[in-house]
Amino acid sequence: MVNAVYLHIPFCDYICHYCDFNKVFMQGQPVDDYLAHMDTEMKNTLERFPTNRIDTIFVGGGTPTALNEAQLERFLKDVQERFGPYVSEHLEFSMEANPGSVTPEKLRIMKKYGVNRLSIGAQAFQDTLLNKLGRGHSVEEIGEIVQMAQSEGFVNLSLDLMFGLPEQTIEQFSESITKAIELGITHISSYSLQVEKKTVFYNKWRKGELPLPTEEAEADMYELLMKRLEAAGLLQYEISNFAKPGYESRHNITYWKNNEYYGIGAGAHSYIDGVRRANAGPLKQYMTKIDENNFPYMDDNVLTKNERMEEEMFMGLRMREGVSKETFKYKFNQSIEEVFSEQIEKLVRSDLLKDTGSHIALTEQGFFLGNEVFQEFLAI
Repeated sequence: MVNAVYLHIPFCDYICHYCDFNKVFMQGQPVDDYLAHMDTEMKNTLERFPTNRIDTIFVGGGTPTALNEAQLERFLKDVQERFGPYVSEHLEFSMEANPGSVTPEKLRIMKKYGVNRLSIGAQAFQDTLLNKLGRGHSVEEIGEIVQMAQSEGFVNLSLDLMFGLPEQTIEQFSESITKAIELGITHISSYSLQVEKKTVFYNKWRKGELPLPTEEAEADMYELLMKRLEAAGLLQYEISNFAKPGYESRHNITYWKNNEYYGIGAGAHSYIDGVRRANAGPLKQYMTKIDENNFPYMDDNVLTKNERMEEEMFMGLRMREGVSKETFKYKFNQSIEEVFSEQIEKLVRSDLLKDTGSHIALTEQGFFLGNEVFQEFLAI
């Protein structure tokens, strides 16, 4: 049974130089028509794949807060009408928000329709780095959005921070960590820069015009992040995520525990009944597919048992607690040791994995070499 929903708003006021997510410039786009098609997809999805409980909803993008007040209210009203009858008492309802695109009125609309967690795209606390990233906001506006959200009663606030940025120093990253902690937020997601195709940064990198920190400097930044946030009471519960106790992202844990979820909107992905589906990305194609076929799916990928077991490992190992032996046995009717004994023994000998008795988990060294660990569980 599906208990989580992801909704994609692809519109942006500006395009960041590192972003390869499905997004379009806001200006001149058929926003209202798109929202109407999202509503149709919600309705059709619930009819085809019923649920009896929704525990988490996450609105991502793009920039969901690029919607104006009327569009935002229309969208959230649709979400409430479709999924409201199924939401649990302890619903986590997250929405991505960018500094500079949020107003007190938008926050009040969010609260009215049940949003109780904001994921704020800060990325860095130096205007020079924000400019290099192509961000459309200033450091000052990061503080303003947090203060605004707190004054409107939002307690569960997450900030995104990036490291390994062009010409970024460890001193700059340390300053960003300090300022994020000082804002009193409850969660931090922090990722190293990945240079993706079809981005401004990729074109610069190909021309040799993207001066990135060394791998050693990036590792030092990550180690600093882990130590500083733990000292501040933000505990690492996943490779890139840190939270005060009780404020972990339950929606993202759905992904890492390899549980199923609805994906609504252009370019969204879903995982239902053992099938992964990808929606059409271009807006026109997305809307046309819904008009013609009721659903915007581009392809259906029916996972084999082996593929599901692989995913259970390389997703679950991202979490500090690791992969539950009991859950693995329940899902697949085989023990982890039966399927992956060779890989686990090898990685335990290399001090990258540990067996806690109830779970298989990364060691401290394993956190730094996660991709090497995950690679071992592919193509069994």
